[in-house]
Amino acid sequence: MRRPRLQDVATAAGVSTASASLVLRGAPGPGSATRERVLEAAARLGYRPDRAASLLARRRSRLIGVLMDVRSTFHAQLVEDVHEAAEGHGYDLVLSTVTRTRDEARAVETLLDSRCEALVLLGPEAPAARLTALDRQLPVVAVGRPVPSAGVDVVRAADDDGVALAVDHLVDLGHRRIAYVDGGAGVIAAGRRRGYQRAMRRHRLGAHLQVVRGNHTEESGARAARALFGSDLPPTAVATYNDHSAVGLLDALLRSGIDVPGAVSVVGYDDSPLARLAHIDLTTVSQDSPQLVRHAVAAVVERLDGGRTEHREVVVPPRLVVRGTTGPAAVEG
Repeated sequence: MRRPRLQDVATAAGVSTASASLVLRGAPGPGSATRERVLEAAARLGYRPDRAASLLARRRSRLIGVLMDVRSTFHAQLVEDVHEAAEGHGYDLVLSTVTRTRDEARAVETLLDSRCEALVLLGPEAPAARLTALDRQLPVVAVGRPVPSAGVDVVRAADDDGVALAVDHLVDLGHRRIAYVDGGAGVIAAGRRRGYQRAMRRHRLGAHLQVVRGNHTEESGARAARALFGSDLPPTAVATYNDHSAVGLLDALLRSGIDVPGAVSVVGYDDSPLARLAHIDLTTVSQDSPQLVRHAVAAVVERLDGGRTEHREVVVPPRLVVRGTTGPAAVEG
C-alpha cells in the first residue's frame, strides 16, 4: 500500500497543500476549523511526515554521527546519554559500530555516507592527523582520549589522574605490591598506564612496578590473574585498565579460591553498570559520563548552531567509587 502523502491529506480535508503543511507543522495562519479538518484527515489516513525529505529541503539533516565500540558497556552507557542530550537540542543520532570484523575507518565512512552534520567519536584510536583531516569535512568531537594536535574538539576524563586515585586508595589501605593490568597499545591505554607508573613512583614504590599485558576484555583479566598469582610473590592489590578486565580477574581469583578483598584488592576503571552489580560490587574509577556527554553535545551545538570555529579541550576530573573489592592489605612477609 502506498504511503499517504501531504497532497492526500490536503485533498481529504478540502484545503490547499500549503495550508495542510502549515497545520501539520504547527505554524500560524490556518483557522481552527481548517486545523481540525486537516488533523482529522491526517489521523484517518495514517499520515506521517517524511522527515528526511523535510530536512533535505532545508539542507540540514540534524543528524549527529556517533562512533562506538559495540563490545564496550561504557560506550553503550554514553550513547544513551548522548541520545537524550542531542534530542534536547533538536538533533537525532546515527550509530556506527566498531566490531571484531569492522574497523574504525569503515565505521566512520558509514557516518559520512549518512549525511551526518557532526561526529562524536567515543574512544577513537585513529592518529591525530587523520582526526584533524576529518574535522576539515565536518565538526568532530573526540570523547575519552587526548588529541595532541588540538585539530578537533576533545572531551575526556583525566585518565592518568584516575588511575592515580586508584593507586592512592590502595596505598592508603597499606598495599605496596600493586600490579596493573594494561589495556594494550592505544592512546587511552597509554595514558592510564602512565598514571599508574607515576603514582607508584610518587609513593616511592617504583621497585614494585608490575605491568601485565592485557586489553579491554574479561579474558585478559583472567590471563593476568593466572600470571600474577602463579608467582612466588603475588601482589596484594591489582588495578586494571577497565571494569571488564577487573571482572575477568575477579572470576579467576574466585575459581582459584583467592579471597577478595581479604587476600587481594581489585580496582577497575569506568564505573560501568557491570561494576555496580551487587555480586560484583567493584571498586572503580568513574569518568563522570554525564559530564562528558554534556560537554560533547554542547561542543557539537556550538559548532553547528553557534558558529564557533576554534577547537578546545575539556578535561573532566574522574572520581574514585569505593565498593567491596578493596580492603586493608594482608600482612606481608
